[in-house]
Amino acid sequence: MARSPLTLAASVASALPRAGVVAVGTLTEGLSGRFDSAVADLDDGRRVVVRSRTDAESARELAAEARALRALTPGVRALVPFRIPEQLGETELGDARLLVVDHLPGYRIDAAHLPVGPGAAASLGRALAALHALPASVVQIEGLPVRTPEQVRAETRLTVDRAIATGKVPDALRGRWHRALESDDLWRFEPAVVLGSAEAGSFVFEDLAEVPTVTGVLNWHALSVGDPAHDLQWLAAAPLAAETVYEAYTAASVRAPDALLRERARLYAELEFASWLVHGIETGRDDVVEDAVTLLSSLAGSIGQEDVAPANAPDLDDAIALLDRVPATAATPVDTSMQTDAYDPEMLSSYLAAERDGSMDAEAQEEADAETLRATEAALRRWTGTHD
Repeated sequence: MARSPLTLAASVASALPRAGVVAVGTLTEGLSGRFDSAVADLDDGRRVVVRSRTDAESARELAAEARALRALTPGVRALVPFRIPEQLGETELGDARLLVVDHLPGYRIDAAHLPVGPGAAASLGRALAALHALPASVVQIEGLPVRTPEQVRAETRLTVDRAIATGKVPDALRGRWHRALESDDLWRFEPAVVLGSAEAGSFVFEDLAEVPTVTGVLNWHALSVGDPAHDLQWLAAAPLAAETVYEAYTAASVRAPDALLRERARLYAELEFASWLVHGIETGRDDVVEDAVTLLSSLAGSIGQEDVAPANAPDLDDAIALLDRVPATAATPVDTSMQTDAYDPEMLSSYLAAERDGSMDAEAQEEADAETLRATEAALRRWTGTHD
């Protein structure tokens, strides 16, 4: 049974003992979501978001979100030009975990409505570049997933194989995806710290000097080191604004050039159709299978004989824009509040010397933050110097 905003808000006192709730509201605008969510105004002037799980998968994601937010220390947060939700408290509501974070003011823009040109799209590209410039130690020190290019390639191959095994993937896509997997050039990239679950709704905008600017980023439960293209795949649903985002991202990037970044992002977007198909098969949802087959057929007709690597596929992004119909996670509807894809807790970093069962003490944390700041100081100066 879904928990009402009033029920959730009443539990805030357990998570924040000295806080009083003076107002309560819904967070997801009445949409069916993956979490029971509410927004609450406190008597000290703060506005907070409170969420609890609705099923086992969302419970795992909520735990992963809490772990990721703990990894994003004040020193790390100082390195990016946007706000990150701060975990304020946790409690239990029956048998469910409840997480309280601060509310980030602003608005979000659907992918299909992202405007072309400078402004929102350019700010979004710069925000992603700053995120990808974070040092890998942010992820490694907390034991979060760290994937090499070969590991990313292997995971992608598994997705392709599972979809093809259904017997419902058009031949044109089967060949296209296999050729992409065999292209060594496509998988030569520098791993980066990634959100891992980015979508248009992950970015919170405010108008600064009348210019839409990314001032907050949500959806941290899949924080990891991996392929930066994963954070850009959703741009297939914003074909008109994508060029501006990529241009701003490239101009702001302090990383090694990635010649085939867009091509991998496009491949990942296509494979959302494949994942949708597999989900339909595994859950016995004939309607999902039918929808996925239709989407795959449309995509196959749009790409013709094009490979993933060539950049001259003019109809492809328009075809993938149909992804607006595909949930970010196949198992459940999308929650527009704070969450998207699932986090895999089993993919732990190979850099972690031992499991950490709690936060570092204050002195160790201060040293880690100082090291992080030193490691990225030059990159941050370059970024801010270009985009003040």
